[in-house]
Amino acid sequence: MAWYYGDEARMKYEIGVKIDGRFRGAVDEERLRGFAGRVLAAEDVAPAEIGVVVTGDAVVRRLNCQFCGEDAPTDVLSFALTEGKDKFALPPGETIRLGEVVISLPTARRQAKRGGHSLESEVALLLVHGLLHLLGYDHAVESEERRMRSREEALLASLGVI
Repeated sequence: MAWYYGDEARMKYEIGVKIDGRFRGAVDEERLRGFAGRVLAAEDVAPAEIGVVVTGDAVVRRLNCQFCGEDAPTDVLSFALTEGKDKFALPPGETIRLGEVVISLPTARRQAKRGGHSLESEVALLLVHGLLHLLGYDHAVESEERRMRSREEALLASLGVI
């Protein structure tokens, strides 16, 4: 996994991106890092580390079954390391390890085609959605869903995606 210590807007974020070999070239790793860094900066996250994985339906389905109890593929999964009340106390300036966002590229392709937009736009939406979950956003109830969707739209607009 390659770690990124980016330009001024992203210099406090370590963003690892791993793309399954068969999907290399379908998405731009640097663009994913840039989007992730800009989202973290917009959310005013302290120094943080995240991982982004782009893979296939079978891997996502297996993860979804194992960790969420759903035996079905899905578009994006988030695995937060800082959820709940038992967060580790960190010294000032220490990097927060937020977790990983796992995106199914075949599902993203299907959704992009159905939605009439580019694969890049769909992957950006899924990345933003997954990152917001890592940051504590949820959509379990209607009021939370409105808040999360509103934030997604604002972030996607700031990224030039919508």
